[in-house]
Amino acid sequence: MQLILFIGIPGSGKSTYYTQHFFHTHLRVNLDMLRTRNREKRLLEYCFQTSMPLVVDNTNVTLQDRKKYIDQAIQHRYTITGYYFEANLQGCLARNASRSGRQLVSEKGVLAKYRALQLPSWEEGYHELYYVQLTSSNEFITKPWQHEVQ
Repeated sequence: MQLILFIGIPGSGKSTYYTQHFFHTHLRVNLDMLRTRNREKRLLEYCFQTSMPLVVDNTNVTLQDRKKYIDQAIQHRYTITGYYFEANLQGCLARNASRSGRQLVSEKGVLAKYRALQLPSWEEGYHELYYVQLTSSNEFITKPWQHEVQ
């Protein structure tokens, strides 16, 4: 089974990418929807117990954020795929500003995630790792991870 881990600041396109690429094949685990870590933990346990493929659609900007998911996936013999979403700060702020209600993240919150962002590395335990760019025409370009892309 597969755990897909999204890595990116608010407004980088993670949830839209999920909808376009994984909606019909992977369960979405997202704190914005679940609201509590306890609910997230219980849903993750269910997925691992039932061998459900899943996407963790949170920001996951730090190594520590990602480690807990990766460790669980390794324990349950899942393959781990990471998708790093380009942190184009101006584009992310603009897309975020067009949101409303609970989807809107404060500018301060977006900046905090941007500052905390740690790039993923193969050493974290990924089987596959990708770099995702969102173009000005809102199309995704997905490339295999290469250090020189950064």
